[in-house]
Formats: sequence, structure tokens, C-alpha cells
Amino acid sequence: MKFTPQIFLILFCFLSFSSIKAQDLSQSIQSPKKAAILSAALPGLGQIYNKKYWKVPIIYAGLLTSAYYINDNNNRYKQYKEAYIIRIDNNPNTTDNYVGEYSSGDLLILKDFYRRNREISILCFVGTYIVNVVDASVDAHLFDYDISDDISLHITPTSTTDFNGLTLSLNL
Repeated sequence: MKFTPQIFLILFCFLSFSSIKAQDLSQSIQSPKKAAILSAALPGLGQIYNKKYWKVPIIYAGLLTSAYYINDNNNRYKQYKEAYIIRIDNNPNTTDNYVGEYSSGDLLILKDFYRRNREISILCFVGTYIVNVVDASVDAHLFDYDISDDISLHITPTSTTDFNGLTLSLNL
């Protein structure tokens, strides 16, 4: 069989009007926007909306752990900052709790160390919050995604009539 330009033209026209449908979208689809807004309003609420209840404790564990370390590092930062300020004020009547234990340089290093750790803990908290919102949105996008083992391709020729006349197409 010889392929002529007319056969290519017919195949091109036939395939160009085909409709491709990856999955059945007739079911109700979770709204990614609504899931993201719910998670932004209250962490974990978007996961509950998406019916992924097991993710909520993980989110709160991340947020509470980060909040604990923010508080702990902030308290230690304030302690060492106050001790360093007392140490360098040149007032013999004031003494800090770390006399004989840490030098002034050590107090400065500890103050900077806990300030840095506090900032990293804040970033972890914000990161966990953002991941919570993104996870809810992505999960809503994929809520109705077909994960069955059937990955076969079914080709069925169809014809439809519209204002242009008869249209031949393939459904994949």
C-alpha cells in the first residue's frame, strides 16, 4: 500500500478532531483553591477537606516542634544577651550568672548562636506552614486522579454532527 498525500491529509483531519480524555471528570472535584485557603486559615483544615486526616498530626508536630525551639532559643538568646550586657557595663555592683564559667567572648558567641538558632526555627515554622498550604492544594488537584492498575488505551471511532456537518473523530 502506497501512502499518498491524500491519505496523510485524511489521517491528519481524522486525528485532529479527536478528543482525548485521560480520566472521567464527571465526579465532583475537590477545589485546590478552597483547600489552600482552608489550610492557610487553620493548618490541617485543607487536609481534612481532602480527607487526608493522617497528615494533620504530622503538620501540628512540625509546627509545635518549631514553636518550642523558637521559644527555647529565644529565652537562651535573651539570657546570654543580658549576661553579656551586664558583663561589659563596667559596673562593679552588677554581676551576671556566668562569672567564672564563661568569658565575655564566650557569652557573645553563645548569644549569636542562639539568635541564629531562633531564626532557623522561625524559618522551619514558616516552611512547615507553607508546605501545609501547598500540600493541601496539590492533594486537591490530585484528589480524583486515577491510580488504578488499568493503564490500557481504548480507541473508539466516533462521528458527531454539528453545524459544520459530519465530523469523524477518535476517542482515546
